[in-house]
Amino acid sequence: MNQNASSVAKAEPHTSTSKADSPQSPAPHVSKRAVLPWIAAFLKPYRTKVITAIIFLFIGSLAWLSLGQGVRLMVDEGFLNENGSRLNEIILLVIGITALSSSAIFCRFYLMTWLGERVSADIRLKVYDHLLKLSPGFYAKLRTGEIISRFTADSTLLQSVVGSSLSMMLRASVTVIGGIVMMAITSIKMTGLVLLAVPMVLGPIFFFGRKVRDLSRKSQDKVGDLGAYVDETLHEIHTVQAYSHEDQDRALFNNRVEAVMDAAKGRIKYRSILISLVMFLSILAIALVTWVGAHDVMSGAISAGELSAFMFYAVMVAGSVATISEVIGEIQRAAGATERLIELIETPIDIPVVASPLELVTPVRGDLKLKQVHFSYSNMGNNENQPGSADANSLEQVNSPERIGESSSPELENSPELESSLERINESSSPEQVNSTESIKSSERVPSNSEDEVIRGLNIHIKPGERVALVGASGAGKSTLFELLQRFYVLNSGSIELDGVDIAKLTPQTLRQQYALVPQESVIFASSVLDNVRYGRTDATEEEVRQACIAAKADEFISEFTDGYQTYLGERGVRLSGGQKQRIAIARAILADRPILLLDEATSALDAVSEHKVKLALDSLMAGKTTLIIAHRLATVINVDRILVLNKGQVVASGTHSELMQSSELYQEFASLQLLTDDS
Repeated sequence: MNQNASSVAKAEPHTSTSKADSPQSPAPHVSKRAVLPWIAAFLKPYRTKVITAIIFLFIGSLAWLSLGQGVRLMVDEGFLNENGSRLNEIILLVIGITALSSSAIFCRFYLMTWLGERVSADIRLKVYDHLLKLSPGFYAKLRTGEIISRFTADSTLLQSVVGSSLSMMLRASVTVIGGIVMMAITSIKMTGLVLLAVPMVLGPIFFFGRKVRDLSRKSQDKVGDLGAYVDETLHEIHTVQAYSHEDQDRALFNNRVEAVMDAAKGRIKYRSILISLVMFLSILAIALVTWVGAHDVMSGAISAGELSAFMFYAVMVAGSVATISEVIGEIQRAAGATERLIELIETPIDIPVVASPLELVTPVRGDLKLKQVHFSYSNMGNNENQPGSADANSLEQVNSPERIGESSSPELENSPELESSLERINESSSPEQVNSTESIKSSERVPSNSEDEVIRGLNIHIKPGERVALVGASGAGKSTLFELLQRFYVLNSGSIELDGVDIAKLTPQTLRQQYALVPQESVIFASSVLDNVRYGRTDATEEEVRQACIAAKADEFISEFTDGYQTYLGERGVRLSGGQKQRIAIARAILADRPILLLDEATSALDAVSEHKVKLALDSLMAGKTTLIIAHRLATVINVDRILVLNKGQVVASGTHSELMQSSELYQEFASLQLLTDDS
């Protein structure tokens, strides 16, 4: 299918950003809090399984510990007494204990693994539910790949710890405590010698454990950055290949892989030191105790069986301590990952909801009033708990789909006509008009002063069923106005009313259910045609979907697909042309049947045939609905009820096309330079 030309232009920033050093996660670190209580909250609903798993853990551990007494009996009553029948009885007892322990291990392992999977799933559900409530401003500050890394890799690591490492830690701890008790029963003196070595073993565990936790956090951040880079590169693969940027991206990716490796090296080094040091100290203590115990056997203070049992317990304790030292590294690593998940799940929802939200009177008429609306992106970063520290005003550049300069024909950019027109404006127009026209040439991606207001004292009344077009230079505030109408951001001051109700007193869900959005670059999900159109109304029947597609002039190409409405469209609709994507998006809006339409010029980057079909579909969509259109072409605005000319967040002119051509020099320039791109 044809690749939408604008997608290449919009994807181009990737090549510049990819050359820069990859930014670290902008989210601030949470305080060094205990993560186990946080995990315990997710385990609480499954307390029965947790308790059962712990019971089986104790049964298994105590059964293994009782084998020490079997060793003592075999030596003292079997080998030394040369009693074959007694030896047979003891062997059968040992086999029975082993069978009991193995059964307990099976039950414990099954339950703990199930709990690990369940807790991981619950955490993902909770995190995802929270992510859906965060505004677009949050996602403009944190890279999508970074969020995905936290959502998948970090929760998977947590799953491994809950399902395996934590269980091993508990089992080893029980074994250590039980083993020391049994050693004390066997010989107080030798147990005292063993306990003298405990501080030497625990010291490295606590010291290196903290190191591992800090380095694990850094390592997970690097992995998140790596995932973000891969996500960005693969999503913009057309631009990467079109600019032959593969070698540069390969080198940049290699740098990020090496950064992950460097972060991992430190963690691996400290874990290796920890494990080897604990093993050395444990075996050293066992050797010392064996030497003392051998002398006690020779002096008759203890029997050979008691020494054998003691050594059995000592080896079990040493092995369990080594297990703890190894597992604690995994737990500390998971603690770093959990902190990253906690940051996400504790990010405050930045769109407040009133305690007692109002309801709209149905049917909603679509009457919109903006009263003294002021807004600046710079007021979004004031919450210290909210992850992200990106330049606030740059969000207009990141999120804004308005691209007058980009969407106009290439011949107009940097043309002599444009230059001469700009000179005329400089000579004859007001400073506001000069700045506005100059911004046509400037890149929208270059942020202005962060203290500038994007919307300044805006007063607009849009009547039910009225069609209003918004015209203005890039950065004039058109897309921001769309965002504010849907309450993706909170106003600095002023109010927006829908049918006389302040939208701040509605729930975001209630408000947004009144809008149908058709963006300039249509959003297509990696699913079937049916599911993509039904996204506008999930309870719609297949026949209703088909009728919406017929109205949107989309059925004609859908019917040509082998699988029809069940055709898989690929990620971001890679199997569709630009015009086909737009008609799918329009069908989605038709099916949603909402009272207010927000249209960001849906035809600015299409060929003539596709543009004609999309315009016919838009006519069906706008019938009887309040409609706001971000306009880039004369054909779009010439038949609307009213045109609003925006400049620096203010309405500087209002009227029909013919009225504005007589009264607004700024509109005349837009019409001649940006809008006259067809035969209208």
